[in-house]
Amino acid sequence: MFHVESYQGTLAEQYQRLNKQLTALLDGEDDQIATLANAAALLNQFLSDVNWVGFYLIKGEQLVLGPFQGLPACVRIPLGKGVCGTSALKRETLRIADVHAFPGHIACDAASRSEIVIPLIKDGHLIGVLDIDSPLKDRFSEEEQDGLEQFVKTLINYLG
Repeated sequence: MFHVESYQGTLAEQYQRLNKQLTALLDGEDDQIATLANAAALLNQFLSDVNWVGFYLIKGEQLVLGPFQGLPACVRIPLGKGVCGTSALKRETLRIADVHAFPGHIACDAASRSEIVIPLIKDGHLIGVLDIDSPLKDRFSEEEQDGLEQFVKTLINYLG
C-alpha cells in the first residue's frame, strides 16, 4: 500500500504523501526505538528496488546498528569509515551511485550496489544516520534525495 508505484503524481508529491503518513504514524509516540522502527518499515514499503533500510545511532565515536529492515547488518561503524561513518562525520548526505567505487566501503551485503546515507541532526547534535541500500547501480536520484531529506526532517521532530 505504500509502494511508490501505488501513488499517483510526481515523485515530490509522492514524498509529500509519505511524510503525511509518517506524521500520522508517529503522532503521540515518544519512544525513539519504536519511532525509528516504524520509520524504517514505512520506507521499506514505500521504496522499490532497495535491499536494506535502517538507522545507525551515534554512541561515542561510532555508529551502532539501530532499527532496520533487511538482512543482518554490520553492528558497529567507526566515524569516518565507510559511507555511513563518512556521512556522520561530515554531517552531510552521501548519495553513492556505485558503492564498490567508494574508498573504504564496508560491504555488509554483497548485493548492495548503490547507497544513500542521510545524517539525523537535531538541535545541532548528531543522533545517527538513515542508511538505504539498493542492489541497483545509481538507484537514488537527486529528486529522491530531496524527498528522503524531507522525510528525515519530519522524523527528527519525533526524536528526543
